[in-house]
Amino acid sequence: MINNATSKRQLFVAFALFLISFSACKKNKVVPEPPVTPPVLGPNSKQTPTNDRRALTNDSLFLYAQQIYLWNDKLPSYDVFDPRTYTKLGTDLANFNSELFNITTYSGFETVAGSSSPKYAFIRDEDTANGNQSLAPGKVASVDLSDTGFDMGFLNFQGYGDNTGYEIYVKAVYPNSPADLAKITRGTQITKIGSLSIGTNFPAEVGTINGLLNGSTTSTTVSGVRPDGTTFTDVALSVKKYTSSPVFTSKVIEQGGKKVGYLAYSLFSVLTNPDSKSPSDTRIDPVFASFATNNITDLVIDLRYNGGGSVQTAEYLLNLLAPAGTSGVMFSETYNSTMKNGKATILANQPLTDANGKIQYNTSTGKMYTLNDVDWSDAGNVYSFSKKGSLNGLKNIIFLVSNNTASASELLINSIKPYMQSVKLVGKTTYGKPVGFFPITLDKHYSVYLPSFESKNKNGEGGYYSGMIPDYMDTGDFVLFDDATHDFGDPNESYLEKALSILAPVAKSAVASRSSSNGIAGSADIPLKMMKTNFSNDNMGPSGMVETRYKLKK
Repeated sequence: MINNATSKRQLFVAFALFLISFSACKKNKVVPEPPVTPPVLGPNSKQTPTNDRRALTNDSLFLYAQQIYLWNDKLPSYDVFDPRTYTKLGTDLANFNSELFNITTYSGFETVAGSSSPKYAFIRDEDTANGNQSLAPGKVASVDLSDTGFDMGFLNFQGYGDNTGYEIYVKAVYPNSPADLAKITRGTQITKIGSLSIGTNFPAEVGTINGLLNGSTTSTTVSGVRPDGTTFTDVALSVKKYTSSPVFTSKVIEQGGKKVGYLAYSLFSVLTNPDSKSPSDTRIDPVFASFATNNITDLVIDLRYNGGGSVQTAEYLLNLLAPAGTSGVMFSETYNSTMKNGKATILANQPLTDANGKIQYNTSTGKMYTLNDVDWSDAGNVYSFSKKGSLNGLKNIIFLVSNNTASASELLINSIKPYMQSVKLVGKTTYGKPVGFFPITLDKHYSVYLPSFESKNKNGEGGYYSGMIPDYMDTGDFVLFDDATHDFGDPNESYLEKALSILAPVAKSAVASRSSSNGIAGSADIPLKMMKTNFSNDNMGPSGMVETRYKLKK
C-alpha cells in the first residue's frame, strides 16, 4: 500500500514529468491533461519533493526506464538505484549519460567490454543537434536522420601500411557535403592536410587526420589523388551545415550476361514524404525505378557503414524489394509485459505526435493523445507487406556488411530473408542490434532512446545480439577486405567483386582485364597491410532502430 506522503511525492514528480515532456512539443491549442502518477515500484523513500531541475530529470530518466525499458524487470527499486546521486560530473548531459549507462548494466545485453557507453541506449541533446547548431560544431560530426550534416562530409578513412610508411583513403563522403562538392569520393587518397604531408609519421599526423573528421578543425586545405588517378592540390574545405542524401551511389552493373543492381545506402533517414497512408521518397524511388526498367533479378545492397535509423524507412524499402504479390508478415515488435498490459502509465506524460511532429487529438472529444493511448500489445505491433514500386522480379540479394551494420539495416536483412530465393552476406559480422526504441523527451530538449522492443521476422527469427555472421567472411587480408581504394559501385572493389562473382560469375581473366584497363589501382598496388587505425568519427556508430509509427488502442 502507498502511504499519503509517498503519494504526494509521486504526484509532484509526475507533474514535473508532464511539464517537461509537454513543453518540448509544438504549441497547439491544448487543454493540459492531469499529470499521471507513476506507480511505486519498490521502496522510494529517497524520492522527496524538489524544485531542482537536474534532480527531476534524474528521476524521470529512471522512472521511464522502470516502465518502458525492454529489460525493466531486472531494474532495482528507486531507493537502491538512487538516481539523484548522478551529479558529480561536469555537465548535466554527462551526469544523465552516466545514469543511463548504469541503468543499462542491469540488462545483461548492453555492456560492452572496455566501454563506458551502452551498446544500444543513448541520450540526444536537441539543442546541440545538427539542425539547431548556430555556433561552431562540437567534436562529434554526423549526418542525422533528417539528413542534416554539420561537418566537412567525411565518413571515415582507412589506413594501409605501417606507422612510418602508410596511405590513407576516404571510406565515404556524404552527398552535398563540402567534400562531395569538391569531388572527393570514396577511394580518394589524402596526401596532405593543410601544410602537413600525410604518410610517414602516423603518431605525429593522426591528430591532424582526426581533426578533419571530427569537426575540431573547422577549415583547412587538402590534397590528394582521386580514384581515376587525377590529382588535386590545396582544395579548401570548411565545416558547413548541409542537407545530405542516404544514397551514396546506385547503378546497374552488366556482368556475365546479367544486369545486377547496386545500391550503397548510408542511413535509414526519414522519408521525404513520411505520410502513413501513401509514403514516398525522392531519393530512393528513382533508384528502384531504374532497377525495374533494367529488369534486374539480382541486387547488391551495400550497408557496411549503415548504422540504422527509421523503422518506417526500413518498411518502405522492404516493400520496394518484395516480389510482386508478396503479402503476409514483414516483421513484429515485442515490448515488455508492463507495456503490453497497458501499465506503462508514465507514457501519458508524452504527447503523441505524427511524422511531422504535430500533436495529435481525438477528433470527437478534442482530447490530446499521448503515448499511453498507443497499443503496445503483440497483436497490435505486427507489420505486413504492401508491395510498392515496379521492381517485381527480384530473386537474389547480397548485402555487403560490417561491424557498423546495425539496427534498421539488420531488420531489413532479417525481414526480407523469408521472401527471397537467396539472401547472402559478404563482409564482417554485423553489430548485433535486434532491439529498437521510440524517443522520450525530458527537460524540453533531451531525447532519450531506451531499447523498448525486440523485432523478429515472419518465421519468428531474431535475437542476433552477437551480430549476423556473413556467408563470405572478410579474411582480414587482401583476399576479401573492405577496400577503400575503390569507389562505391566499382566492380573491382573487393566486397563488390565477391558479390558479383556469386551473382554473375565470369572468368577470372575477364576480371583481371577489367582491373588493368580502367586505370584504378588494384590490390597489388596497396601497401602490405591494413593499419589498425584510431581515426575518430562517430558517423561510423549505430544510429538505432527508431520507431515513430503508433497504432492507437481500439
